[in-house]
Amino acid sequence: MHWIAPTEKDTATVALEKRLWDAADQFRANSGLKAQEYSGPILGLIFLRFAEVRFAAQRAKLEKAGASSRRGSRVDEPAAYHAESILYLAPKARFDHLLKLPEAADIGAQVNAAMREIEKHNPQLAGVLPKTFNLFTSTLLKELLKKISEIPATLDFDAFGRIYEYFLGEFAMSEGQGGGEFYTPASIVKLLAEIIEPFHGRILDPACGSGGMFVQSARFVAEHQQNPAAELAICGVEKTDETGRLCRLNLAVHGLEGDIRHGGNVNSYYDDPHSATGQFDFVLANPPFNVNAVDKER
Repeated sequence: MHWIAPTEKDTATVALEKRLWDAADQFRANSGLKAQEYSGPILGLIFLRFAEVRFAAQRAKLEKAGASSRRGSRVDEPAAYHAESILYLAPKARFDHLLKLPEAADIGAQVNAAMREIEKHNPQLAGVLPKTFNLFTSTLLKELLKKISEIPATLDFDAFGRIYEYFLGEFAMSEGQGGGEFYTPASIVKLLAEIIEPFHGRILDPACGSGGMFVQSARFVAEHQQNPAAELAICGVEKTDETGRLCRLNLAVHGLEGDIRHGGNVNSYYDDPHSATGQFDFVLANPPFNVNAVDKER
């Protein structure tokens, strides 16, 4: 994949983040759900908006190329998008299609179907995207889709990564102490990356949470004029399945891929799913120190 380089936030992006978070907070209040129940769907829709912006840009290029090619248009060929590390979106899996659905259409079921369709055409996301949109009323989802559609199609791709990270941080704070198990403040992670200087090689986070260590390591490489997607091999372990999916989405938003083992019986306290001994150039982690139920004999 191609690393999507970050830029500093401008005033407009900061204001947009605030509006989106206010809408998410209102969404939470009206849904009656806990942060861990509504965070995944909201991040999933932000991700879909990001994916559609990139998809639309590539589709326009393919349409232009097809007009002057004997072969004809390739706008409906998934491979034409995958070659540029862009997700292919089938017609009913596109954000604009979902936005136009009437409330009577059972929007939750339609969004779930869209997520399954995306995974079908983009196998690297298999089992990653949220599919619990049926927990929300069509009215709530309609309002949320409208609000997320305010993210302009002209927004730089890297700004989507910033927005995604902003939401991860806000969700972590809303969960209090529990949020620290999947999110480490960016300032701390940035310092750790600058200390270990991961210019090139294999990097492991055995308690990877939502993937902030990987993103900041990639950012360090990019700041030194190299392509992180080519320089870093990313591997992680995350005990909580939902958090592992957030990590994989976070990587995708930043144009990265990684081997993230999560859920099931995977636990770095007892397991070594990557056979890590002697296999990594860098190990970077913020383990959940507040976990008490650890069998020291194991």
